[in-house]
Amino acid sequence: MMSKIEIYTWSWCPFCQRAKGLLDNKGVEYAEYCIDGDEEARDKMAVRAQGRTSLPQIFINDQHIGGCDDIYELDRKGALDSLLK
Repeated sequence: MMSKIEIYTWSWCPFCQRAKGLLDNKGVEYAEYCIDGDEEARDKMAVRAQGRTSLPQIFINDQHIGGCDDIYELDRKGALDSLLK
């Protein structure tokens, strides 16, 4: 079974593009929630992300992974692929 991957983004955010690029390179499908100007959606994301409001925020199987640096660090450590399966 494929993991459920969700990423909250802003359309203009270079870190969001970088994080999506990593997921694209891994060949996984993900749900993207572009929250440009949507404060209600950002508030909901912040609750899920333990108060973090920076973007992107990434969730795998409803587990908060963090942002761009966090997902790249997981990949560097070799821990990302097992989460994505």
